Amino acid sequence: MNQCASLPSHSSCIRGGFWALHSAAAAPMSSIAFPRRRLAVAKTTSLPHPVTHPEGFGRANWRACPASRRLNRICAIRRTRIFASMDTAGLDPAVSNGQATPLGASKLGEGVNFALFSEHGTSVTLCVRLGTEGPVKEIVLDPQKNRTGNVWHICLENIPLSGVLYGYHVDGPRDKNSRFDKNTLLLDPYAKYVEGRRIFADKTQKLAPHWGTFDFTLSEFDWEGDEARTRVPEKDLVIYEMSVRGFTKDQSSGVAEGVRGSYLGFIDKIPHLVELGVTAVELLPIFEYDELEFQRRPNPRDHMVNAWGYSTINFFSPMSRFASNGGGPIAASLELKQMVKALHKAGIEVLLDVVYNHTNEGGNCADPYVTCFRGVDNAVYYMMDANGYMNFSGCGNTLNCNHPVVTEFILDSLKHWVTEYHIDGFRFDLASVLCRGTNGAPLANPPLIRAICKDEVLSKCKLIAEPWDCGGLYLVGAFPNWDRWAEWNGKYRDDLRRFVKGDCGMKRTLATRLSGSADLYNKNQRKPYHGINFIVAHDGFTLYDLVAYNMKHNDANGERGQDGSNDNFSWNCGVEGETGDQAVNGLRARQMKNLHVALMFSQGTPMMIMGDEYAHTKYGNNNTYGHDTSLNEFLWTQLQKKKDHFAFFSKVIKFRLKHPLLARSEFLSNSDVTWHETQWDNPDSRFLAFTLHEGKLGGGDLYMAFNAHTYAVNAALPRPPGGKRWLRLIDTHFAHPEDFCEEGVGGLQERYSVVPFSCIVLIAKS
Repeated sequence: MNQCASLPSHSSCIRGGFWALHSAAAAPMSSIAFPRRRLAVAKTTSLPHPVTHPEGFGRANWRACPASRRLNRICAIRRTRIFASMDTAGLDPAVSNGQATPLGASKLGEGVNFALFSEHGTSVTLCVRLGTEGPVKEIVLDPQKNRTGNVWHICLENIPLSGVLYGYHVDGPRDKNSRFDKNTLLLDPYAKYVEGRRIFADKTQKLAPHWGTFDFTLSEFDWEGDEARTRVPEKDLVIYEMSVRGFTKDQSSGVAEGVRGSYLGFIDKIPHLVELGVTAVELLPIFEYDELEFQRRPNPRDHMVNAWGYSTINFFSPMSRFASNGGGPIAASLELKQMVKALHKAGIEVLLDVVYNHTNEGGNCADPYVTCFRGVDNAVYYMMDANGYMNFSGCGNTLNCNHPVVTEFILDSLKHWVTEYHIDGFRFDLASVLCRGTNGAPLANPPLIRAICKDEVLSKCKLIAEPWDCGGLYLVGAFPNWDRWAEWNGKYRDDLRRFVKGDCGMKRTLATRLSGSADLYNKNQRKPYHGINFIVAHDGFTLYDLVAYNMKHNDANGERGQDGSNDNFSWNCGVEGETGDQAVNGLRARQMKNLHVALMFSQGTPMMIMGDEYAHTKYGNNNTYGHDTSLNEFLWTQLQKKKDHFAFFSKVIKFRLKHPLLARSEFLSNSDVTWHETQWDNPDSRFLAFTLHEGKLGGGDLYMAFNAHTYAVNAALPRPPGGKRWLRLIDTHFAHPEDFCEEGVGGLQERYSVVPFSCIVLIAKS
């Protein structure tokens, strides 16, 4: 049985599935024993060397350029110039001792300083090369001169300030907690840019190594005053979970071929996000990762490509293959900044889904995928016990987050993304791992979590925990928070799904969830917005699949159907999968609207996923991490076909943002809400009605009713406030445009027939 199957909620650990936890021969692909990487590098294009930034064109010109013309101008910027003034046969640097800080590669005088932490390493060799084709020069560090404490350091002068690739060989003792191999090229944990293959999923470069690189010739990026922008208050967040690559990869996006699936391509489609009404995007991982890690040797998943990115190689560098036209790591960095700046100009904040619970290097296997941490200092970076790697992530290893060195490493990484890329916040994957000590035991006051809360930079960011892990540490409502952390509310997801599909005994629980889950979050100084409400997320059914499938259909994943959650609380509305039955399809459309209304009218912070605004389907696959296909792509032609569905979703979001009763900073009091109920203790009652009172907030009272019965409920309406009348705002039973009437529809009687599996919203107006 899947180790995580007993968890009371879904979890990112389902990516590993049965094979990850129970089969050494088919361990998670990040831990599979792939052939050892060769140091020889296949020929690739030369490194880019931008001497001018795209933003130098001016914002107006940048946005006004058609995609093709803009693309040509960017390409002109990226012409390779780095080889004109240097010896292309290799490097002949002058060497000095260097200094221990900062870690990574940094400019020191006229040279470049390299600093690497390795407490248990006994020998460190710096490997440098010029571009992707130059010979590798190895410089052995003298532990007497080039080591200060546990940091190895050296400074090279007379080398170019850009276009140089570097890595390390590290040797040390062979014991139960060490994994040193002096022959393996290792990536610098603090590398700010990573050079590897240039084109996403280019199988001709499957075994290309990952090198660190730098460019100290770049002029400062022009943020155009972005630092002074007005931040979105936490209570006003409407989060849109999405994939950078998937957003524009499909040809239907209309983005130029070389720009599809890139940071640059993303910019062209920001108007869609504005029209939808969301105020923040939560990006699936954009740290450097190896999308071809599953294909390094024959295995049941060697047909798959890592589309989600939850397998980090480096925690400081943007995913280089999200650059347009194979531009490489420097171009990726510049384009990401352009993307963030453009989103901010549109009033949309940028949250990153970050994976500090494990790395790509896997766990206990004979021939692991070693790229960095395992070879630099395994005993420090990973949790180890007598059996080897502890596996609280479901992916073979667990980062040793509360070791002082790793804690500092994570803090440095997070601050880099905030200061360098103006990221607004973070969603921490399997965040309960961050609450474990070096021995794996849960900590009441984890040093890392506290340090993030107290940090001058990070404390101002949005902080969101996925409050569980694959070791059973379920912390929904109990995540150590210092009144700063928000949480994915897994109980909200499960309870809303169960009520809307008609499960019995859910009415009282539904009322609690719609009210902001005070049972979980009304503690100390926490607020309703610290609960992130969601119905679906990337790892699970889409909203459409939730109402179209009773069972997962994961055969294409190569894990014999053992991966993905079995506890989906879904209902197919009478037919499994696609159907031409109009009654079934009508019910499905109504159920999706019911779920969306509940989400956006609940107290707390709502989160939806990319594609739900046009009813995207993954055909019942609830774990599509390894499919770089239309399953994970935004299909713009479908958006055109589902204009009515989109219009409803957009209107509901925008109404939430403008009505003061729906995004409160405080939990509801008895005077804020009236529950029109006499059947609280009747488990067969599947109807809930209540009124939110405007009080001093204004906007007009809101009456809401949810009917999950198989029959209509003739509901008695409460008397509207003095001098006002009830107008119908929403009735999900109606088709577009009658399902949402912003001006309101009058003529209502004292009773309203709420049809089966529908919801209504009335507003009190004069």
